Amino acid sequence: MKIKITKLLPKLLTKIKRHLDIFFFTILTLISIFVMQLHNSYNKEKNNNYYNLIDNTYFKKNLNHIFNNLDSRYVEINHKIKFGETFNQILHSYSVPREEIERIKKNLIKKKVKLNSLKTNQRIKLTIDRSKDSRITYFSLNITKSKRIELIKNLVEDNYILNEVVTDLTKKIIFKEGTITQSLYRTATKLDVQPNIIVDFARLYGFSVDFQRDIRKNDIFQIMYEVFENEDEKIFETGNILFANLRLSGQEHSLYYFTKKNSKGHYDINGKSAKKALMKTPINGARLSSSFGIRKHPILGFNKKHSGTDFAAKKGTPIMASGDGIIKKAKWCGGGGNCIKIKHNSTYTTVYAHMSKFARNIKRGVRVKQGQIIGYVGSTGMSTGPHLHYEVIENNVKINSQKLKLPSGKSLTGEERKLFEIRKIKLNVLRSEMILEIN
Repeated sequence: MKIKITKLLPKLLTKIKRHLDIFFFTILTLISIFVMQLHNSYNKEKNNNYYNLIDNTYFKKNLNHIFNNLDSRYVEINHKIKFGETFNQILHSYSVPREEIERIKKNLIKKKVKLNSLKTNQRIKLTIDRSKDSRITYFSLNITKSKRIELIKNLVEDNYILNEVVTDLTKKIIFKEGTITQSLYRTATKLDVQPNIIVDFARLYGFSVDFQRDIRKNDIFQIMYEVFENEDEKIFETGNILFANLRLSGQEHSLYYFTKKNSKGHYDINGKSAKKALMKTPINGARLSSSFGIRKHPILGFNKKHSGTDFAAKKGTPIMASGDGIIKKAKWCGGGGNCIKIKHNSTYTTVYAHMSKFARNIKRGVRVKQGQIIGYVGSTGMSTGPHLHYEVIENNVKINSQKLKLPSGKSLTGEERKLFEIRKIKLNVLRSEMILEIN
């Protein structure tokens, strides 16, 4: 056996010498694998310790404390006023002390800001110093889209510097024309017409056009209106609708904006005012769900005269006063739920029922304007779903609002009519020029 080993050893050494590089590479590879295994085993134990540390509650509390202290002491807030919110409620919601709120209010009163008449979607901007009991260092309130009131904290004298900031705006006239494919609102929106302009356009025709039944696919609308832009050509606010036209089943219905003394408004081609005593429908975006007359009551189950017209719409849809008048009732009306009754003149009274809620400051004795929002669609009282029940009362008799024929509005005469004709020609020329630019 010894002889065999002795004879094999020289041969083995000779082979190793021939492949010395492969031999050393193999050795190094085995050593590397051993070291890596040892390192991985160590890292696994280290990682386990690390995760255990992170999961430790005490560690988490301390880490949160560190990051909280790293946050800025100043908090910037951009608040969009919601329906029904009051000035005090807004500031109190951000933990502003009561005495600080009173100081802000006193400064705003100097600029005759009516804090009891804040409007939905107005914006309030605040910068709060969290290190000093949420004291306000900067306050801004938009009065209009081009004007805002600013209060800047004077830290030395501990008072506020009051500024009124007005943005320089440039008037521009925009013309849009579209073929109605689904609805007026959707078509106009696709053409980038501002939502409030679309609503105003619908109101202009609300005295004579039922947008649910009179509008047909492929009818055409035209609208020319003012916008006001800042230096960056960003629209800050919209102005008047100068010209409006609806082509319904091939028939033109044009309206022109004219203002002279007490004749401010929109007039047709013959100088008759578009405005009438009552609007045909006091709600936009609704469908006629139940007409005036005998019907089977949806809850009681027997035939009964339906003394109004029902318009189905989403809950919260705004409801407008169909004419100028004084609110005679704004309360719970039993089966009618939340309802409002408006006396317009010695002849006409209107009723609006099943509201989810009333608009701000709407109560008995308040005078309202035509088109003013008085409440929102709901399903209060004896109702099967969200809708507006609308009644028109003529000389104490309930009548069908959809068949009501109101007298034409004011007609321009004399010198005013001549001025209107000149105005109409100018607007028609301007419209033609803008159509040529588009095409």
